[in-house]
Amino acid sequence: MQIDPWLATGVLVSTAATDAVYVLFNAAVSARRRLPAASWSSVWYLLSAFAVISYTRNWMYVGFAATGSFIGAYLSMTLLHRHPQPHPKSPA
Repeated sequence: MQIDPWLATGVLVSTAATDAVYVLFNAAVSARRRLPAASWSSVWYLLSAFAVISYTRNWMYVGFAATGSFIGAYLSMTLLHRHPQPHPKSPA
């Protein structure tokens, strides 16, 4: 079993993007913003399709998927931390 470097890079990048979008989706849900949440959700599923289809043919790509997932979540949380979203006011 050989690893195609371009496919491995594609899996890593797509899972990084998928997790970044997932974090943004959760932030939109937490902020109760319906349209952004729905939009991020649809992008999340489109991005995840590439990685799932790619690494299910060869288990060795799962490591690239996990690495990309870590990178995407870490970078998106870093971005959100720099630009905090206003929290919805809780009812009194």
